[in-house]
Amino acid sequence: MRIRGRRRCKDCGREWSYFELGTVTCPDCGSLRSVGSGEREQHTDSAVELDLSTHRAALDEHTDVGDVAEEVKTTLRDYVRQRGFVRGGELLTVDDTVLAAAELLHAVDVFDRARDPDDAARLYVLELLRGADSGDRPDPSSVPDSMTAARGLAYASVLSTFCSDLGTWLDDNPDPAAGRVRETIATHVKRVEAIHGDVPVAESEALVTAARDLVTYLADGDEASLSTARDRLARLG
Repeated sequence: MRIRGRRRCKDCGREWSYFELGTVTCPDCGSLRSVGSGEREQHTDSAVELDLSTHRAALDEHTDVGDVAEEVKTTLRDYVRQRGFVRGGELLTVDDTVLAAAELLHAVDVFDRARDPDDAARLYVLELLRGADSGDRPDPSSVPDSMTAARGLAYASVLSTFCSDLGTWLDDNPDPAAGRVRETIATHVKRVEAIHGDVPVAESEALVTAARDLVTYLADGDEASLSTARDRLARLG
């Protein structure tokens, strides 16, 4: 969507950046009477932070992740839903926090639906819960077999949003070479979604890294990053 990046309170006159605060409510007097100013910019990313501390504390009182699963999933869905990759017309990279949040959401769901989840799955979910809000992603080598598809599907969901936002951004900032790489990423993402995330962890990581390479190219004009993104994707077939 396109919104005006500056807001001015009609009651007290305070001005603020909507892109930084993500609210039309005046931060000084709390008034909802505000007007936008400045040019309209593409904007899909909300100023929202992920806080899982309450859920970590709740685990001290329960014996299993399943006891807090629904509450954790609600928090994660709300966070992931508000995340995007364009802020005030600026293209953002695929950050570790949104990846970890999406993975934890899928991992908790897998754990909660399993009839007899093993210890490896339980420990993995706990590891994600400990660090997701700080952007700590478990090393790819530590992903248990039972959680491989959760990571694949989670990353595909994030990259699907990224590709959609990037497509809109490229409408205003045309770059045919970047557009072709974006289309290749989107094609891989659709395939991963079609098989419910059941791809090797290395493939999930390669898609994320290619997306980040593409953002580096667009932000810095680094042709080497564009070439690297193409090579990564070509190796995926």
